[in-house]
Amino acid sequence: LAASPAQAALVAADDPKIKASDVTFPGSGGDLKGYLVLPAEAAGKLGAVIVIHENRGLNEHIKDVARRMALEGFAALAVDFLSPKGGTPADEEAARKLIGELDPAQTVANSAAAVAFLKAHEAANGKVGAVGFCWGGGQVNALAVNSADLNGGVAYYGRQADAADVPKITAPLMLHYGGLDERINAGIPAYEAALKAAGKAYEVHIYDGANHAFNNDTSEARYNKAAADLAWSRTVAFFK
Repeated sequence: LAASPAQAALVAADDPKIKASDVTFPGSGGDLKGYLVLPAEAAGKLGAVIVIHENRGLNEHIKDVARRMALEGFAALAVDFLSPKGGTPADEEAARKLIGELDPAQTVANSAAAVAFLKAHEAANGKVGAVGFCWGGGQVNALAVNSADLNGGVAYYGRQADAADVPKITAPLMLHYGGLDERINAGIPAYEAALKAAGKAYEVHIYDGANHAFNNDTSEARYNKAAADLAWSRTVAFFK
């Protein structure tokens, strides 16, 4: 179901409480572009959060999510994972096609590069979390398997990591799912069993009556305000 970008952002791009800028940093096989948002007035170093987009690339909605995270007191970096393909195109369908062409190993390496960039950033305190939505939720699970430097991961309705890879996870995880999202939810039991068996720190939250992409407020068909608000409050508390 297509989203409509016509919805107003929750946090304006020029909100005086934030400082937003386009950044470039080294990735796997080339530079990555991103949108970095900091609180305008921060007392000391900040915890940092990578925001990983859906399969539509780095669009205005995800930039808005990064601004929301900055307002909660974090250094938030929304990475354009389509950077190896020249960046996110304006056409959503074109973006989805390009997402399917990304090399999975390179994408995970680029996630790890984003962790390294934030870990060393002058505004940050060295601790880095990641939150991802849809395709990005799957990337958070993949990053947790592949990075010992990740300090916390929140996956919204994302593809689960393989059970065999779960022992490699070191970061605590928070996993949000829509109750109606049968395709993604089919992977919950095996993932949860593996996390439990390996003694990992994790939380699973399932939101009854909510669909896949329930957090995306630009999609009237999918957005579920009650579920989105509760998941967001849990996410912020988890990162804090």
